[in-house]
Amino acid sequence: MPGMTKELLNKKDIERILSRMAHEIIEKNKGTENLYIVGIQRGGVHLAKRICTRIKAIEGVDTPVGSLDISLYRDDLGMRKEHPVVRRTNIPWDLTDKKIVLVDDVLFTGRSIRAAMDALMDFGRPSQIQLAVLLDRGHRELPIRADYVGKNIPTSRGENIEVQLEEDGREDGVYLVLSGEDA
Repeated sequence: MPGMTKELLNKKDIERILSRMAHEIIEKNKGTENLYIVGIQRGGVHLAKRICTRIKAIEGVDTPVGSLDISLYRDDLGMRKEHPVVRRTNIPWDLTDKKIVLVDDVLFTGRSIRAAMDALMDFGRPSQIQLAVLLDRGHRELPIRADYVGKNIPTSRGENIEVQLEEDGREDGVYLVLSGEDA
């Protein structure tokens, strides 16, 4: 029996969250000097671009935005049945001494973020790495926390979060998917 789905965030909610996060990023960094935004493939890239659009509307400057594929940096690479789908990494600048805001859609165990930090180091030695996530669902396995959180959504391990974005041809929304036992 397929699981049940519950809407957690709609398009307007996501827009408000990203606007707030853009303001928080500007405030914490006292502007945008030496600030680079890097989205983790896939959903994080779309969110990073949206945050940069909002920063430009607020500050009037283009903040460099890049994309990062972490599939070959994951610690579960040898345990997966299928080969990873490698997506595009686009970081055309040296990150040394830059402030990097790493963007992802969902923070769960922290393992993807650890892989992303390892991948970032191949592009230089940032002065600082900050983390922005649309959702934090808990269940950390590593000591990683986000600097900017759109929404905290406590979940059970049997639940999944599905983030849908218009860039992928779907209407913006975040959904809690309950497994058959939890539904």
